[in-house]
Amino acid sequence: MRTTWLSLLLFAALTVSVGHASAGETRARQILDRFEHANQWRDHVMVVAHRAGSMQAGKTLYAENSIAAVEASIALGAEIVEVDVRRSKDGQYVVMHDSWLDRTTNCKGEVVKRTLAELKTCRLVIEGTGAVTEEPVSTLREMLTATKDRILVNIDNKLDVDSLAGMIAVARDLGMAEQVIVKENLWNPARITAVKAAMSAIGSGFQFMPIIADDAVRDAGFAEKVSGAFSAPAIELINWRAGAETLTETGGPLFSPRMRAAAIRGDWHIWANTYAIVNKPGGFIAGGRGDELAVLASLPRETYGFWAERGATIIQTDEPKLAIDWLAANSYRVPYPDEARPANTASIN
Repeated sequence: MRTTWLSLLLFAALTVSVGHASAGETRARQILDRFEHANQWRDHVMVVAHRAGSMQAGKTLYAENSIAAVEASIALGAEIVEVDVRRSKDGQYVVMHDSWLDRTTNCKGEVVKRTLAELKTCRLVIEGTGAVTEEPVSTLREMLTATKDRILVNIDNKLDVDSLAGMIAVARDLGMAEQVIVKENLWNPARITAVKAAMSAIGSGFQFMPIIADDAVRDAGFAEKVSGAFSAPAIELINWRAGAETLTETGGPLFSPRMRAAAIRGDWHIWANTYAIVNKPGGFIAGGRGDELAVLASLPRETYGFWAERGATIIQTDEPKLAIDWLAANSYRVPYPDEARPANTASIN
């Protein structure tokens, strides 16, 4: 239970006292304080808006990876927006999930075969309704400019690991590298070595988060090795689920008491995902306990509450409004200096 989980903090070797963010700091700085100091904020669950946060209550309201979606996520109080980055034909970084334009814009063809000027003629569409918006495909620079000092940005790199250097260079040029989180999958010692070399070549001043999935890793000991290699403020854990499986009762091998203890010792967040993957069963990367369970079955406690009880202090979701509202109403969120405390309207679901 949550009380048991929080009591594990008594065993943390916490020798440095870190002050909480003040009201005079930017919103991004306040969020960064909580992201960088996990053990200081175990009583707060941060929310990440997947693909910038396009959905509410099962309906797509904004084009994914759009600045309009980012603005909505900021207004909701999300701490991080996740966006996907690819490269145009002329080498410019653009915000786009698919390698093809067909699903998310009114254009067709491969992203990499269009120049930036050509991509700028494409307009983002709202999936489901097919409504064409006025917003063009964004460059990474435009996206980061829109988010600067307001929210953290998690870049999902759709290219090779060496491309991260160029993406961080854009953030550095804007003076906001520390507000950017990049991530890579890790599954064995060789991969740790390769990614560590790539991160070292980029330098410091940005946030790196490893990803570990239980299709390849089933032991918290590997996460401890990763934590030692990178000193990361968070590790993303994935509980894969086959179509015929029932809802996970434990969170899988990675969401274990040993993992939670390792997170405390290493002072890092456990990051869980509840968003859906196209053409996969509901909750595919959440042991069945994904956003569909929260929305369609009206069981947010069995989704967001479940992962919070198993140590997650960051949850990435397609439903940021529902997640924030439920977590706040059930005492899983601590208001920021400029926020009012939520009314005592705890959900029974």
